[in-house]
Amino acid sequence: MSNSILTHRQMLHAALRYRLGCSVNGAVIYWQIDQLGQEHDGKLMWYNANCHRDKCRNATWISFLFKQHFKMAPNSFQPQHVFFGMHLLAQRPNDVVCIVEAEKTAVILSELYPQYVWMAAGGMFELQVHKFLPLRRNRVVLVPDTDEEVKAYGAWYRAAQQVMSSFMWPRHNRIYVSDFLECNATSDQKHRKIDLLDYVLESTEKINYLY
Repeated sequence: MSNSILTHRQMLHAALRYRLGCSVNGAVIYWQIDQLGQEHDGKLMWYNANCHRDKCRNATWISFLFKQHFKMAPNSFQPQHVFFGMHLLAQRPNDVVCIVEAEKTAVILSELYPQYVWMAAGGMFELQVHKFLPLRRNRVVLVPDTDEEVKAYGAWYRAAQQVMSSFMWPRHNRIYVSDFLECNATSDQKHRKIDLLDYVLESTEKINYLY
């Protein structure tokens, strides 16, 4: 999956850290495991040789395939999703948590910037309040993708405000929404809607700050 972005040793470390799986038809399985070690679901995604997602194949969920296999009704049960990488809290309960959109981005950046705990939302609109509750004692940094209309940043900023206004979130614990890409990405990069990993790969400078 990493192509030449990571060494074989780094990719092995990252795969073990995130407990990645592989399907018989070549998909990477991103298991959603919570801070207690409980599996909630798994997302299957396919990639081309260049490490970019195979857009001819849609991502799917283990729970969906399970229902199909056993001919269960689509609404028979609905697993409660968590942030990908949430299980890492068990080993690093006090570290800064950075949340990006794509699981692949979290996996690779965990090797490039290991000072942070990298998690993934799995989509622009996957920042529901209940997913943040295990993080209420952590410093949390949201790192949205960038785009020309600032849609991703705006959506994640509003999500952060909603979480911080929840009665279960500590009032003193601010959630930071990183404007790093908004300040540093070029017009072309914003047009292509890059994420932080894309920026790192296209830049010759190391990132020194996110918030």
